[in-house]
Amino acid sequence: MEKNNNKILETVGISKSFGKVQANQNINFFLNKGEILSILGENGAGKSTLMNILYGLYTPDEGEIYLDGKKVEFKTSNDSIKHGLGMVHQHFKLVENLSVTQNIILGQEPTNKFGIDYAKAKKIVKNLSDTYQLEVNPDSIIQDLPVGIQQRVEIIKVLYRNAKVLILDEPTAVLTPQEVISFFDVVRRLKNSGVSVIIITHKLKEIMYLSNRVYILRRGKITDVFDTDKVNPEQLASSMVGREVVLTKKYIAGHPKESTVLELKEVSLSDDKHYELLKNLSLKVRPGEILGIAGVEGNGQYELAQVIMGLSKIKSGKIIHDGKDISDLTIRERIARGIGYVPNDRQKAGLIMPFSIEENILIGNHYDNQFVHKGIISKEHLKAKTDSLINDFKIKVENSLTPVKNLSGGNQQKVILSREFDREPNFLLVSQPTRGLDVGAIEYIHERLIQMRDRNVGMILISMELDEILTLSDRILVMFDGQIIKEFSHDEATEDEIGFYMTGGFNE
Repeated sequence: MEKNNNKILETVGISKSFGKVQANQNINFFLNKGEILSILGENGAGKSTLMNILYGLYTPDEGEIYLDGKKVEFKTSNDSIKHGLGMVHQHFKLVENLSVTQNIILGQEPTNKFGIDYAKAKKIVKNLSDTYQLEVNPDSIIQDLPVGIQQRVEIIKVLYRNAKVLILDEPTAVLTPQEVISFFDVVRRLKNSGVSVIIITHKLKEIMYLSNRVYILRRGKITDVFDTDKVNPEQLASSMVGREVVLTKKYIAGHPKESTVLELKEVSLSDDKHYELLKNLSLKVRPGEILGIAGVEGNGQYELAQVIMGLSKIKSGKIIHDGKDISDLTIRERIARGIGYVPNDRQKAGLIMPFSIEENILIGNHYDNQFVHKGIISKEHLKAKTDSLINDFKIKVENSLTPVKNLSGGNQQKVILSREFDREPNFLLVSQPTRGLDVGAIEYIHERLIQMRDRNVGMILISMELDEILTLSDRILVMFDGQIIKEFSHDEATEDEIGFYMTGGFNE
């Protein structure tokens, strides 16, 4: 191993396979003390596997890990934590009904002769919060905190365990633009205090803004390393996907019709405890228009999708499709009328993961006579249709019988899009279409959505990505607390304005 007293973490020859799939192959990289390092790669490139090895969740087949020049072995995440590695996951690991302090000390509680010493714990949490200027109240209950503050709690939880190296997995995926700026400040303060940071992200803007160096991971191998100040986003994107990628795609205006394809009139929805999830929500979508829905996750976007598709029964109001009240129609009847759906969680709601591509294409089409006649599936027609869609949507796969669980996230999303687009809907509900995807897959999916819009399909686009909303949407609605609180035309919308209303700031 090369001598470098500034290295805090280094991997040498790390390899890991799952059956015949080699997820990591001979990975060598290092992290310097007080450095912010990014790992960039397509879906399926091996980033998660590598981070799970560093965090003790996987054991490598070959290779070594060094911390401060000493060889270490991690068999569990506790081993990693004891050696000073901490990880903040994309989906936070917090207990919502406990306080900030209780969450931070969980599993490592300071004690006195009476039991847990909460006074001491609160003092430690307050000191950590003050030292790193994280501004977290030790007594707050997690469920009462905005997402950006919850993320700070996760970071303090790691610092409480004396982390020297902090791994951040897609750290801005659920943050508003204002929270992202605040997060950047937090990371810089961590770096300046001597904490070394690894960021796993698909967002090139963040890499350019934060990182000192970037490693490119392709097909399980490190293929490039760049000093961030000597590279541009286009070079990073091209290195990641192996071809030129258009990053600065401009909004191209649609030409919506005057008519309405979908309308919600004062729609309300309550849960089984009578808590209002949607509150007198009204909107209209025209043919040939993309209506963007922006908002911090958890403000009614999921429920909006559920009621449009008939997965939840509305409390009051009307849902009108092509002039007909469909409020009481079944999911099957809505699909038959020309309503398509790309759900926010492709693996849980869009696909049956162990099933083949053919079987997943059949979902929702199992009443279609071209595939099924008198209860018998025409395997010949199903295979022909699936092969045609695989070719049309450039799905990278061995054959149509491959289980979708073996596909990358981008190719899984293409399976869903191909199935929904092939039905030729006149209205399409698309939720988080590019979540967790790399720039190559994002570019392709955006192109297909624009093509559908230009064929006079009316569309609702629900997305956490404001860049995506601004690039694709002809009009934009902001949701907060189950309500539409602001509407923008594309020309008047800015990231800052949308972000302001996403946090509920509707007093102008």
